[in-house]
Amino acid sequence: EKTKKPQPYSCFKKNMKKTLVTLTLLTIACYNTDKHAINAAAFSSTTPSKNDVTTSIPENINKSNFQSCITNQMILAPLTRGGNLPFRRLCTDFGLQVSVSEMIYARSLLRGDPVEQARTRRCSQEPCFGVQLATNNVQEGADAIKEIIKNNNSAGGNRVDFIDLNCGCPIYEVTRRGLGSSLLRSPAKLHKLVKGLVENASDIPITVKIRLGCETDTINCLENVKAIREAGAMAVTIHGRTAQQGYSRNADYDLIKMAVEESKNEQYDHVPIIGNGDILTHYEARRRMSETGVHSVMVGRGALIKPWVFKEFRDNNTWEPDIMERVEIYRTLAMYMKDHFGDDEMGRKKSWNFLPWHFEFLSRYTASHPEDEFGEQSLLKPLIQTRVVQPDGLSPLETLLANRSVDAHNKIASMLWESNSNADALNKLSTFSESHEFNDILKNGSADEKEDKVLTNLPSNKKGKVGRWEKRRGRKPGPKRTDEEIAQIRADRAAKKERILAEGGIWPPSQVRKERQVQ
Repeated sequence: EKTKKPQPYSCFKKNMKKTLVTLTLLTIACYNTDKHAINAAAFSSTTPSKNDVTTSIPENINKSNFQSCITNQMILAPLTRGGNLPFRRLCTDFGLQVSVSEMIYARSLLRGDPVEQARTRRCSQEPCFGVQLATNNVQEGADAIKEIIKNNNSAGGNRVDFIDLNCGCPIYEVTRRGLGSSLLRSPAKLHKLVKGLVENASDIPITVKIRLGCETDTINCLENVKAIREAGAMAVTIHGRTAQQGYSRNADYDLIKMAVEESKNEQYDHVPIIGNGDILTHYEARRRMSETGVHSVMVGRGALIKPWVFKEFRDNNTWEPDIMERVEIYRTLAMYMKDHFGDDEMGRKKSWNFLPWHFEFLSRYTASHPEDEFGEQSLLKPLIQTRVVQPDGLSPLETLLANRSVDAHNKIASMLWESNSNADALNKLSTFSESHEFNDILKNGSADEKEDKVLTNLPSNKKGKVGRWEKRRGRKPGPKRTDEEIAQIRADRAAKKERILAEGGIWPPSQVRKERQVQ
């Protein structure tokens, strides 16, 4: 996996002999980019605007200036699978200042796992980069930090600016090993772990990412924050949910505010507290910062849905990319995958672990929620938690990019990968959106049975039992929906059914699979 240096953007080909060529190229400048370069005219992310309200990052980051570097920022969360280097590079094009790698198992890294080693690599364009580590042992963590620093120094000087300890991951595969959110059960043990890492990694800042607690009935956020800051950590990120809640409830920023106020009262105001959860727009981020007093915000799913959210935060203004600009953005991600993983068959195979998956989130983009239209609505419920139905009258290309089918995502990824320019990608996608093949995907439904269950969250029987998840993870049933929410969900499903049947499709989508199995 070799990262090539990005080539400078150029609207014109070299050694042009005819002025007519210049005029022609100008008309397609917003579509046609160099194979390994981004369209600077469309994104305009490298030049700060007059509304720029973020903190600039110095070239050399150390313990003395680190806390100021991560203040007043929108930080990219450590996203498993989503936080790959090409995606972080794309976010950097839109003004991302502080980013964190995917979670890395310290034990696997010390065993020489090449996948874990690759996750520690930094994109040369990232201003401030941290590596998130999963460990519950001081010596293991200290050795892993030394390995990370050594690997990055030997890889062309791509430094690591800080280490983030994962104490928030709720996934059973992580917690069963005593890692992630399971570390929140004992503030005393957490204090000992963080203090040991701080003392053994004296040259690099240590931060910690936590949740409100493990179970909803045993929230110990304030105790854990106190233990972390007294241990010497240089920042704390709080995800406003418990591990048990997952993403089923709105993030609780009231508790995050209490943690901020307690830190001020105990003279720890210099230790930044970063709020995380349910942020999709720049005005939601700014409001969370002003209402709770957090020093910065961290965004995860919001960035996966619209990577340009960092541009909006930097400019303090909503940006509404049109369909052609979005195609260019998506193709840029595919080109960055080529740069990182390679342009051959092996590179494509590696990229396919990520590129089609990204469209599970990119397809959820419906509109850039302008503050004057959605500001009041976001006060009642976070926009990322609000299910938005696609408006009628979408163009075929818009319908394709909003489709939730895995088959559609694979086709989109293939056409972006194989395109020679943005104009070529736009042409291929437009042609496919009007093809019989895509019509067949629409007839079979834009979502499979599993997705329908996840989106509706309706009980499968009258008693509303939780089903097999209770046996696998010991999770309790999620919160009951209101009658209005249930009515809206059923209305949406009825509209979807009517649309599919009107197009000659089969309802429910599961019936299509059954017929295929019979055939």
